[in-house]
Amino acid sequence: MCVGNDDDVRSVVYGDNGVLAGMRKGAILVDHTTASATVAREVHAKAKERGIGFVDAPVSGGQAGAVNGQLGIMCGGEQADFDRAKPVLDVYAKMCALIGGPGAGQLTKMVNQLCIAGIAQSLAEALAFAKRNDLDLEKVVSVISKGAAQTWQMDNRWKAMSEMKVEGFGFAIEWMRKDMNICLDQ
Repeated sequence: MCVGNDDDVRSVVYGDNGVLAGMRKGAILVDHTTASATVAREVHAKAKERGIGFVDAPVSGGQAGAVNGQLGIMCGGEQADFDRAKPVLDVYAKMCALIGGPGAGQLTKMVNQLCIAGIAQSLAEALAFAKRNDLDLEKVVSVISKGAAQTWQMDNRWKAMSEMKVEGFGFAIEWMRKDMNICLDQ
């Protein structure tokens, strides 16, 4: 499953019509939602009570990564559950790894989101600096993207940023704000 936040996870997983109610003992629930480590541990415990495996497995790579089977998947859970789920995850993953126990996937996604937020902010500031100093952004980016400043964000987002096109980012600002709040809560 992949829904919006902790409340969405709970609404999909629990109750008479929830995912856990419809799963057979021995099945594995994989959650790709970017949510809290708290909810991942909670769902893991509830699933285990029912004899169902659980892997918290938030993803990175956006829509393009999903479409092209190039997602990074950070997993938390028990080794046996991960091992059973991994062949399916590998179908759409560039990299899929078990980081640790329940919640470790979510904690790793927090690390990822903190990095992205910082990189995106720095890139926006750098582009604004270049504009203020009347530099040709395309030339600037073509040079600095071949050195130590190169990042995925630069390669994929600089043009939309320079044109102030929010829709060009592919990841809603409100979702990033949600993710930063998860980090602050942790």
